[in-house]
Amino acid sequence: MASTGGVPAGSALAGQARGGTPRAALAELLAGNRRFVSGQPVHGHDVTAAAATASGDQQPYAVVLGCIDSRVPLEAIFDQTFGSICVIRTGAHVLDRAVLGSIEYVVEVLGVALVMVLGHERCGAVQATAESLRAGRRPAGALAHLVDRITPAVTEVGMDEPHLLPLAVRRHVVRTVAALRADPRLAPPVAAGRVAVTGAVYDLATGEVALLDPPHRA
Repeated sequence: MASTGGVPAGSALAGQARGGTPRAALAELLAGNRRFVSGQPVHGHDVTAAAATASGDQQPYAVVLGCIDSRVPLEAIFDQTFGSICVIRTGAHVLDRAVLGSIEYVVEVLGVALVMVLGHERCGAVQATAESLRAGRRPAGALAHLVDRITPAVTEVGMDEPHLLPLAVRRHVVRTVAALRADPRLAPPVAAGRVAVTGAVYDLATGEVALLDPPHRA
């Protein structure tokens, strides 16, 4: 395995990804995903040394907002080690004040260069929302909050659309990205090019991450 200064090539510590530009951060995430898909991860086996190295001050280069789905472990699919990325997971990556505050924190205080919203194929929360709308029944409890936040993506695609689920998954990612880009505390660093916000979808069958749009000013 090639290395740079004792650090495995292609790892989060290589090049300028850590503390660098949005472009470098995005390139590192996608390079890690290619390693994951090819079965050649740099991380994910003996993590003891990595944990000890990252036990001091944290310097992540990106934050990924994803779904709670157990089939989509974010550090694993991007082949990242301890201290590389911040991870936030909610049902269908639904935003709330705690999530927004967490993202604002890692951007303003930890200085991450990239915010990625990652949806995934066959998302159960999106499917449950579509089924709830078809049945005309709003779920009880806090689950209703998830359904309410996902509903606009489903209705924008249209209940009669034969490919409703995959299209609604993508539409929900796009809407989440737009909400983050419009956040009053995130908009200035995005406009200045210090931070990029982008969306992507994970394929459960292949392990591949596909970008839905290029990040702004990356």
